[in-house]
Amino acid sequence: MSKVENKMMRRRLRSAYMSSVLSISLVLLLVGSAALLLVNAHNVTDYFKENMKLSILMKPEVSDAGALEYQVELDAQPFVHSTEFISKAQGTREMEAMLGEGFLEVFETSPIPASIDIRLRADYVALDSIERVKSIIMKSPVVDEVSYQQTLIEALNENIQKISFVLAIFIALLLFISFVLIGNTVRLSVFARRFTIHTMRLVGATRSFIRRPFLLQAVFQGIISAFVAILFLLGILYFVKKEFIQLFEVFQLGSLLAVLGIVLLSGVVICVVSTFFVVNRIVSSSRDELYY
Repeated sequence: MSKVENKMMRRRLRSAYMSSVLSISLVLLLVGSAALLLVNAHNVTDYFKENMKLSILMKPEVSDAGALEYQVELDAQPFVHSTEFISKAQGTREMEAMLGEGFLEVFETSPIPASIDIRLRADYVALDSIERVKSIIMKSPVVDEVSYQQTLIEALNENIQKISFVLAIFIALLLFISFVLIGNTVRLSVFARRFTIHTMRLVGATRSFIRRPFLLQAVFQGIISAFVAILFLLGILYFVKKEFIQLFEVFQLGSLLAVLGIVLLSGVVICVVSTFFVVNRIVSSSRDELYY
């Protein structure tokens, strides 16, 4: 074989290797995205639950100072995630914004009481738990009423269960497709060198000797592909953080590192396993079978 042919062969092999790495990286990006959803599914669910509000209306005679004292008591309760105090003046301004400035003219004194909005911890966002929380709050002598959107909470819990089920099926299907695609990409890469493997077998090389360089290359290929996929995934997360800062808050550093580890491990394991079986198959094939 001439130098020109050798150069062209090396160029084709490099091109095929880069194409293989890019293909595996894109599939690993899907694996990483699926793993990110799976690892953070509980955090996302808690995020939506903990943004549900209960409104506590104080009795008309309760001052802002009295309401603030009760807010301190609420903050110490185990079912409270966070609280927000709304003064009488603030409540009046909000009502004026909705109903117009003249709505208070029919009243001798402002009917708007001080109020406190509370966000419950995720474990308490269920109708039976909320009713128990409501009964505890109503025992306070300064509380007049506790209101919440019952239908919205029912819909939230029902939809979360449905979404979790659909998401689990989607992730399982996505992971299966990803593994198949990576396996096929590796098989094509190794199969392109089947005649080299056959030549090594003819000169007396053992299976382990033939497999060793291919498996070592598969490890490097998996690592490189995983790092490319991780760069893509971090770029997507950077965009999410920039555009949807509140959604990004549910992603914890520990879960993110776990996802990156899953991507890296998946890339190496799938590349090595696929290469192992393909090389064994080629080694066991006759020369005539290599043409098909």
